[in-house]
Amino acid sequence: MKLSTEIIYQSSWLELRCDETVLPEGSRGRYDHVVVPGSATVLAVGEDGRAAVTRQWIYPHAETQWRLPTGRIEASDVDPEAAARRELQEETGIKAARLRPLGVVNGADSFTNHREHTFLATGLVRGAPDLRPGEADLQLHWLPFDQVLALVVRGEMPHAGSAFAVLAVQVSGILDNHC
Repeated sequence: MKLSTEIIYQSSWLELRCDETVLPEGSRGRYDHVVVPGSATVLAVGEDGRAAVTRQWIYPHAETQWRLPTGRIEASDVDPEAAARRELQEETGIKAARLRPLGVVNGADSFTNHREHTFLATGLVRGAPDLRPGEADLQLHWLPFDQVLALVVRGEMPHAGSAFAVLAVQVSGILDNHC
């Protein structure tokens, strides 16, 4: 149970909080954690079985990474699906006729409340991306799904939401019914 919260730091991206708590067994404690908006990740697969994959410099990891189109859920998004549609179109120019929820991944549970909502997008219509500041280096690649799966298996797509979405689709076999 939370007894009190002190906000240590706050920006438009996150809050660093210190909570005084009573744990389930009755002991008192202090819990430092980061509070952030959720995000949405989209595995967009065309009728030819190729998936839209991005390649971009990721500042916190100081490296260029493969990942699926992804971004935070904005206050203006009515729900995670709306965020997924918006992020997919902004980063890739793609509009999807169908978006199927794949599941939610908790990121760094003991450190943050971050939740990543994942979706499979099909019925794709390609268009021009609307890249935001900080995305100028984002490159879109169309890779066969088995190559995307191989990136995940080899650890070359370390983004949790991206890896989860790819593995969820592989294990469920739902692509067999959509492409």
